[in-house]
Amino acid sequence: MEASGNRAQGDRLGARLQPPFPMTQPVPHAVARLRAERLARSLKPFVARGSRAERCPHCRIQPSHCLCAWRPRVSSTVGVCLLMHDIEALKPSNTGWLIADVIAATHAFGWARTAVDPALLELLGDPQWQPYLVFPGEYASPSRVVETVAPQPGRKPLFVLLDATWTEARKMFRKSPYLDSLPVLSLTPAQLSRYRLRRSTRGEHLCTAEVAALCLELAGDSHAGAALDDYLDAFSQHYLAAKRRLPLDLSDALHQRLQLYR
Repeated sequence: MEASGNRAQGDRLGARLQPPFPMTQPVPHAVARLRAERLARSLKPFVARGSRAERCPHCRIQPSHCLCAWRPRVSSTVGVCLLMHDIEALKPSNTGWLIADVIAATHAFGWARTAVDPALLELLGDPQWQPYLVFPGEYASPSRVVETVAPQPGRKPLFVLLDATWTEARKMFRKSPYLDSLPVLSLTPAQLSRYRLRRSTRGEHLCTAEVAALCLELAGDSHAGAALDDYLDAFSQHYLAAKRRLPLDLSDALHQRLQLYR
């Protein structure tokens, strides 16, 4: 009886959460492709927290609270390179996926201590891009640290983000010698992380999508940065509401802003 009641409640939620515009199926982006490659190499199924729940394959949220129709459509000349720790792309709460949803020029590579993807080295050496390794400046030599984005004429900024837990990211920073020649862009955001799905032990640490939004703003692309910021808030809201089986107000200020990016 309880299971039947839950299904009925889910049906009612789904009926209330219909977006005001039609949905289109997105083309698999770099993080989705990396996830598929990682799953293909797995010897056993990846079991994440909440993995028993049915999830939309595109937004990774339960279908009753699907986020796909609210995905922003913005243009940007900025590039993002996600260097992802082993199972990061498999986690339903990973926010690198959101960056790839919004920024077309998003590249994603798996990180390994003993090997580097030749395609990553090719990207970092591509003359159209000016790479910045985004990491706290306290961990780099002062000569490498910059706090502004000023690409050379004819080059576009490419932000290299280490997508991992904080402990893993520090290890990646130390053990990736092919990144040693890149300037280190050190961010000093004024606000603490609003991300509520996974918490860092240090409040000033931001999730990957928040870091990307700040980078976009530094690069002068405040429109795309604001879109990503709102999309992250919506992802967190939809994700947690689905988990707690709560309804959403699709007419609130957040969803009204997201409609402007369609």
